[in-house]
Amino acid sequence: MGVLVEARGLEMSYGGRPAVRGVSFTVSSGEILGLLGPNGAGKTTILKILSTQIVPAGGRVVLAGVDVMARPEEARSRFGYLPENPPLYDYLEVGEYLSFVAEARGLSGGQKRERMEWVVEACGLAGVFHRPIGELSKGFRQRVGLAQALIHDPPVLILDEPTTGLDPLQIAEMRGLIRELAREKAIIFSTHILQEVEALADRVLILNQGREVASGTREEIYRRIYPRPVYRVRTAGEPPETEGLPGVREVKRLREGEYRVILEEEKTDLACMLCERGWRVRECHPERLSLEDLFLKLVRSA
Repeated sequence: MGVLVEARGLEMSYGGRPAVRGVSFTVSSGEILGLLGPNGAGKTTILKILSTQIVPAGGRVVLAGVDVMARPEEARSRFGYLPENPPLYDYLEVGEYLSFVAEARGLSGGQKRERMEWVVEACGLAGVFHRPIGELSKGFRQRVGLAQALIHDPPVLILDEPTTGLDPLQIAEMRGLIRELAREKAIIFSTHILQEVEALADRVLILNQGREVASGTREEIYRRIYPRPVYRVRTAGEPPETEGLPGVREVKRLREGEYRVILEEEKTDLACMLCERGWRVRECHPERLSLEDLFLKLVRSA
């Protein structure tokens, strides 16, 4: 898979207040990158830089081989952008709006007709094609917004909070559509909703106060926090000892009868060893923190 998005050392400030500080990442074709962070973390600023809405104070962005700062007009043909509030004209019918966007993107004739037919089918808009946009539900408005981002078949999609305001069924449908699109495109989306990252992203970039605090797959981020094997152990009663256990680096009591055991290296007979040391083990398994646990741990320690 080729790299379609490359951002290096992005910097941006508003009124002297840093919004983005030295953020770098790449996204390849067929990959979904989720930007995750609390409100004010710098997610939307990064998307605005990528989509040529603002020029960063420092850094470089290349989209599908085009330097965004050096050739912004050419770069705009390489991406589709869905802002949190799509730029829709309520008085236009869906078909009229998509026709307008297609022509603004330089499409005409058979190419325009082919792309309009494709986005209408892909985004499920056939049933509302002749309805004014102002009469549509939030879910269909998001679909129209996504259709306008796709009309020119860009290799890169930039999505800002794509499921905001949708009901559970609409969220599931939007996720399915984004996954389908990701087969051929590089997709970047921002969210502060952990479930969206877990459901969609191949990799995640966690931001806090404009800085990167972690990036990678969930497993890679977990290994950054806990580079050694970690087990969760439940016991009947309190163990007789927690210090000096062979091959054990640290034992942390989480609550009554539950412990986090960090090993020096992988140990397949941990439960047997603990039982030999007088632990009444009821359950022993590798720990797998949720993305929420990882996010909170990273952000609070940043």
